[in-house]
Amino acid sequence: MSHSIVCTDLSFSWPDGTSVFEELDFAFGAGRTGLIGVNGSGKSTLLKLIAGELTPAGGSVSVTGRLGYLPQNLPLGASRTVSDLLGITPAREALHAIERGDLSEANYDAVVWDVEERARAELDRLGLTGVDLDRTVATLSGGETVMVGLAARFLAEPDVLLLDEPTNNLDLDARRRLYDAVASWTRTLVVVSHDRALLDLVDQIADLPARRTFGGTLSEYEEVLAVEREAAARMVRVAEGDLRRQRRELIEARTKLARRVRYGNKMYEQKREPKIIMQERKRQAEVSAGKHRTMHEEKVAAARERLAEAEEAVRDEGEIRVTLPATEVPAGRTVLELDGLRTAAGPIGDLVVRGPERVALLGPNGSGKTTLLRTILGEIPPGEGSVRLDVPARYLPQRLDVLEDALSLVDNVRAVAPAASVNAVRAGLARFLFRGARAERPAGTLSGGERFRAVLASLLLAEPAPRLLLMDEPTNNLDLASVRQLAQALSAYRGALVVVSHDLPFLESIGITRWVTLGPEGVTSSA
Repeated sequence: MSHSIVCTDLSFSWPDGTSVFEELDFAFGAGRTGLIGVNGSGKSTLLKLIAGELTPAGGSVSVTGRLGYLPQNLPLGASRTVSDLLGITPAREALHAIERGDLSEANYDAVVWDVEERARAELDRLGLTGVDLDRTVATLSGGETVMVGLAARFLAEPDVLLLDEPTNNLDLDARRRLYDAVASWTRTLVVVSHDRALLDLVDQIADLPARRTFGGTLSEYEEVLAVEREAAARMVRVAEGDLRRQRRELIEARTKLARRVRYGNKMYEQKREPKIIMQERKRQAEVSAGKHRTMHEEKVAAARERLAEAEEAVRDEGEIRVTLPATEVPAGRTVLELDGLRTAAGPIGDLVVRGPERVALLGPNGSGKTTLLRTILGEIPPGEGSVRLDVPARYLPQRLDVLEDALSLVDNVRAVAPAASVNAVRAGLARFLFRGARAERPAGTLSGGERFRAVLASLLLAEPAPRLLLMDEPTNNLDLASVRQLAQALSAYRGALVVVSHDLPFLESIGITRWVTLGPEGVTSSA
């Protein structure tokens, strides 16, 4: 077969009847494919259907070759070991039994003589040199767990590999190792990701909502989209002009027909011609008027349809456009000062943040970045030293769990801005794309992308206005549109930022001014 994965007329709905997609046709051949789409478009669902973890409501999935699948959330158990996660425990046990002198047929059937060497080599390649095969999963960090799962898939040498958001929870070193592994992959790979650097390593982009594939990287695809949107924008302008012209012609035609009817009626009343001739002329005038009216109305309708099609072609994800003057911090003013700080995770040392700095807080997985943010906010007491906050601060946690699910968006914002009027809150939410009735929806009913925007709104619309924002891995699990919206919102923010992230393209897009790395000895800064 020419393709390793073929999806034909594929349909899937959730048990409550919510349709994810219908009659979907996609084919993935040899090479690396980046699968993109907004949150909720069905990317992870499609991978699960290909992997056989879900059953389609209609259509079929055909996979040629052995399949490997790395889901977002690996099935773990606290007592399981790295060896278990790699899937090599039976082969190792057989090897060790043979080494002890147990030469049973069952052991010879199960043994893989070089299993430990191959596993060790794969772990080392992915930066896990200090991870023992018998180490329990419970002692691994989130990033280490992902890399062990990835090592297991590479160790199995599948013909087709599916990766779902593999860079989540990975530090910069782990991401680079993942990039190298992906770049060297020669068989079929389909990866769902919002990581721009990863998506610029693929051979083609599959856009799920648009149901189209493009031969090239994400950056190249976005260049093509920009050209298409500009062409579509021109089509909108042409269609709008055509609609105005057709409306003018319709008005002019109606005016002429009205004059003709009035003239015919006048001639009939004055009886200047035989009655039968006048009645025929009146009938012809009415028929002609009807034809002209129908013709011009059809032209207007066609012009409206062309305009609607042009607008649909140019329609993009909504853009957040806010102005936040109250968040401004004068240049050089101290907003945060850490003095000899030690957190529960280890030493930090001294750090001063001045407005309106934009600080990226980096460090390997498990170094204590999240603990530091929570200590700054007072959620965790410092072990030693002190934290001084000189301005109002707000925190965006990884889990986005700062909203009350039972409350509407308006009420959630009013909870952090009690002095604001309902109209002011609704106006603020509209800038975050919650207009009209959408602002009254309970927070618990929001999709992932909507919830992210709602959390962002509650942070930036809070009173007093936050002049320091602390953000913990803000792009995790966000689709590309949401990442773009976050960058748009932060472009209007005038206070200081401290952002924990390993997403370098995102950090560059928000204008980071200082890079702070948290290591075993504390923090070090670089411009």
